[in-house]
Amino acid sequence: MSGRAHDAAERCYYSAVASFYVQNFGCRATQADGAALERQFEERGLDHAAEPSQAEIVVLNTCTVTASADQDARAAVRRVHRENPGAKIVVTGCYAQRAPEELAALPGVAQVVGNSHKHQLVELVLPEAFAPGLQRDPLSRGNSFVALDTLLKSKRPTASDQRPIFVSDIFAHTELLAAPVFDAANQRTRPNLKVQDGCDNRCSFCVIPFVRGQSRSLPLGRILGEVETLVRAGFREVVISGINLGRWGRDLETSYQPSAVSSQFDQPPRFETLVRAILERTSLEKLRISSVEPMDWSDELIEMVAGSPRIAKHAHVPMQSGSDAVLRRMHRKYRPWHYREKIEKIRTAMPDGAIGADVMVGFPGETDSEFEETRRMIEELPFTYLHVFTYSARPGTPAAAMAKQVAVKVARDRNRVLRELAAVKKQRFMESFVGRRVQAITLSHDNSQEDFTEALTDHYLSLQLPDRMEPNRWVSAHVTHTQDGKLCGDVAEALPRAASSMPSLTSELAFAP
Repeated sequence: MSGRAHDAAERCYYSAVASFYVQNFGCRATQADGAALERQFEERGLDHAAEPSQAEIVVLNTCTVTASADQDARAAVRRVHRENPGAKIVVTGCYAQRAPEELAALPGVAQVVGNSHKHQLVELVLPEAFAPGLQRDPLSRGNSFVALDTLLKSKRPTASDQRPIFVSDIFAHTELLAAPVFDAANQRTRPNLKVQDGCDNRCSFCVIPFVRGQSRSLPLGRILGEVETLVRAGFREVVISGINLGRWGRDLETSYQPSAVSSQFDQPPRFETLVRAILERTSLEKLRISSVEPMDWSDELIEMVAGSPRIAKHAHVPMQSGSDAVLRRMHRKYRPWHYREKIEKIRTAMPDGAIGADVMVGFPGETDSEFEETRRMIEELPFTYLHVFTYSARPGTPAAAMAKQVAVKVARDRNRVLRELAAVKKQRFMESFVGRRVQAITLSHDNSQEDFTEALTDHYLSLQLPDRMEPNRWVSAHVTHTQDGKLCGDVAEALPRAASSMPSLTSELAFAP
């Protein structure tokens, strides 16, 4: 049987068996994992259900960064079980890795698959296709195809044949799931590609290293292949992300290979290597970089972001606290003066760039004076937006056992103070663009009745334009005013798609190891 016939037979078998739905909770990395799982289910011919209530297999891909995230996951399990009692509910992700027994005890949960086994989830959910001893076609992609005659003879495992929990030491695993993520509202614009997972830092408040494991990177060739595939599919802006994005490449043994416009040989791969390679070796029009830790904003990276018209003028630099004492208790690797220096360098290099930060309030022992240090530092630095979080104790982390836990009301009040300050800074930043021209990419329409178009500027600001426009178009717009947290303006001109003489890398790199 030919490879094409094998694929068709596999799809026919599974499409007669089940439909699936993957619901993601939390960060971009979790969404990327979910996208990879969807791709694997689809490759085996399963139908993608529109809602969990319509699916025979429901995968809940969880987050555990806060107690609220855990609560949301448990509520989702109960809701799916209530609305679709016949569904096979599989819980995976960070919460599943941290507390599998807790989730397995919930009514309706058929399996719990931790991040340690997430790359095998489809095999575990569909064991009839991967049962020991079944004949596999050695020439099929990934050796995952099961010969149809053997498959039809195989016995479906019963409930007693299956272990409900699949979790092991996350630090023993090196796999990295990756697939482009498309926001529901922006399905035809700005895909997000996870290129790094895990974290080798040990911040005292953070459970992520213990549920996602050590830092590991998607190989350079694979990234370039994915980017160029997205470009060929018509996407004009791609966002690269990771759990600790700035550490990309430090675990890779292979060195950077030179391109036609670069003479670098045998250099250890670093994040700057990746950014430069995307610019030199793909035809991507716009690259946007997600969160990068302050110590990884090297002078070289700042220079590249500021100097290339193909990189969005946007830097997200986690801060967490402006108090030296709090940063030390958090086990962060920089001091306030180091952070201040990085932000000032970025602002000098990008006078109009967006600069954002993550800030945590209510960390154990945070005094009024320590919080004031944070507030004052935020007030003094040229931030254009903030993500403000209230500390949430995570079981097993050093911070959870620290004395002087801050009262909930105090932490919430501090959160409000910083959000109000951030709103003032964002408004001031938006007003600086009134009367000026900006470049923006049009987004998909949530509502077919809308008589306007939402766009996103190079500087990470929402822009509302009159009339309906096709998504995924770069436009030059004249900003007239601000309203409800957005820029408003008129289209000056549509920008043509950038011509490129770059060769296609898809065929040679898409499946690079």
